[in-house]
Amino acid sequence: MKTSKILGSAALASLLLALPALAQDAAAPAAEVVEEVVASIDTGDTAWMIVSTLLVILMTIPGVALFYGGLVRSKNILSVITQVFGAFSMIALLWVAYGYSLAFSGPSEGGLSAFIGDFSNFFLANVTPDSVSGTIPELIFVVFQLTFACITATLVVGGIAERMKFGAVMAFLAIWFTFAYLPIAHMVWSGAGLFFQMGALDFAGGTVVHINSGVAALVAAIVLGPRLGYMKEPIAPHNLVFTYIGACLLWVGWFGFNAGSALGANGVAAQAFLNTITAPAAAGIAWAVGEKITRGHASALGFVSGAVAGLVAITPAAGFAGTFGAIVLGAVTGFVCLWAVVTLKPMLKYDDSLDVFGIHGIGGIVGAIGTAIVADPALGGFGAEGYAMGGQLVTQIMAVVVAIVWSGVAALVAMLVVKAIFGGARVTESSEVDGLDLSSHGERAYN
Repeated sequence: MKTSKILGSAALASLLLALPALAQDAAAPAAEVVEEVVASIDTGDTAWMIVSTLLVILMTIPGVALFYGGLVRSKNILSVITQVFGAFSMIALLWVAYGYSLAFSGPSEGGLSAFIGDFSNFFLANVTPDSVSGTIPELIFVVFQLTFACITATLVVGGIAERMKFGAVMAFLAIWFTFAYLPIAHMVWSGAGLFFQMGALDFAGGTVVHINSGVAALVAAIVLGPRLGYMKEPIAPHNLVFTYIGACLLWVGWFGFNAGSALGANGVAAQAFLNTITAPAAAGIAWAVGEKITRGHASALGFVSGAVAGLVAITPAAGFAGTFGAIVLGAVTGFVCLWAVVTLKPMLKYDDSLDVFGIHGIGGIVGAIGTAIVADPALGGFGAEGYAMGGQLVTQIMAVVVAIVWSGVAALVAMLVVKAIFGGARVTESSEVDGLDLSSHGERAYN
């Protein structure tokens, strides 16, 4: 009995001594997985993408909010910045809920995969801190793309400013985001997407962000009708200093928007970064020169409007254009967008309050089509080997046409639905006269 107890104790002691080794062996596969994930993540790329994401947030809140806020009348500034802030918050939640999944998930081919993803990442299912996208954590890619969705929605606010109910704005943007932004983002940036398969070039969102938002703003503005007194009395910006500050924040944030779309700290990001300086600089000067020739003076608002137009145009071409090509593209866009705002808009008599279509829509079209030209290696661009400008031009034009039609139809349907739900999307005449700050939000910006 005594011997058996001794043997039993020895066996137990041996087992206890072996447990750490057994646990270590069991943990080895998990440790190897973690090591593989860590090894595939580039810390430099990750750090740059975090900074880029923050820059895009900066260009939205406060950038877009201040840019738009200064352009409206003093009685409507709070309504505009509240719409921008509200849209940013709402779209961020919708992106996490189903937006990322529909834009970037789904089968590689077949069915509707050319137009939309699926719900495999619904509420970020299967996306964990260990998930990797290229050389960065997938969660960083999720948040980076979230900021693109948010700023696109906030840009639309400029077309409907000073006359639309706050609840109607939010409902319209939610519907449009679901049926316009997500499909177009999937078509452009998902491997199974229609535009991606066509070979369309859109480095950072010429079709997804600018044509998409510009067309939506135009359609919504036409459905709403013009502001009271439009083209009958002056409707001047109340604070161009705010607009200037907002434009500067937009320009600074745009480095994250464009150079961040390289998804890494590399040479492509460096070229996109440089292009994001030269194109808007050329566009701002071109707009100012055009104003001087046609109107006798170069205005502060014209300079910043031109710069934003140049930023819009270089967005799809940022990683494909050489430096000289970016300058030419910016200059051309400055002149074209000036014409759209000064001549086309009054001629057609639509009230796109803050010229979202004239700058983002027209600038996006020029940039998307111009990408085919400036990407040509023969002109200093960085198109793929065997690049054929003619074929690429056809592809770019097809993508632009599809984006215009898709966004326009989705915006029209969304506006009709919102009008039915809210019994009209516009505030009352008395509310518009009093200003939306007071009538919609019960406060004044200036007391």
